[in-house]
Amino acid sequence: MIDLAEDTPSNPFARLGAQPIALTAAALLLLIAGVTSIAIWRAYTGAAPETDRVVASRQLQARTAQASEQLVEKTKGLEATQQESIDQLQVVQDQLLSVKRLLAFQQADTKRLSEQVATLNESIDGLRQSFASARATEAEAPSVTRRKPARHRVHASARKPGKSRS
Repeated sequence: MIDLAEDTPSNPFARLGAQPIALTAAALLLLIAGVTSIAIWRAYTGAAPETDRVVASRQLQARTAQASEQLVEKTKGLEATQQESIDQLQVVQDQLLSVKRLLAFQQADTKRLSEQVATLNESIDGLRQSFASARATEAEAPSVTRRKPARHRVHASARKPGKSRS
């Protein structure tokens, strides 16, 4: 009896190992059922993931190419705008230089005119002082009665017949 106890497997996996053909057949049936269900599911939905991936990758490539073209166009537009800005800045700088030159010329002209006005003011002041000193000299001189010019005296005597000439 001891021999009988040893012949009976106590492990259930050992019992399955005893029938390898049945185990292989069951695994094969499960595998075939799975592949068949996947094929039926793809046929029923009409979508194959491989073709969807190819279409999605092509769309992504098309979008990438379009985005690249737009980026190139925008870059060219920015370059043109930048060049226009540079040109306008150059024109403004030239105008600024012209204005600076004109301002320097006007300042020199203003300085020259200011010097001339100052010279004229000095001349006028000199004339005023000369005129004032001439008046002062006349005021200091003794008062002399002025005679009428001879012409007036002759006319005056011609009008009055009875008076003698003095």
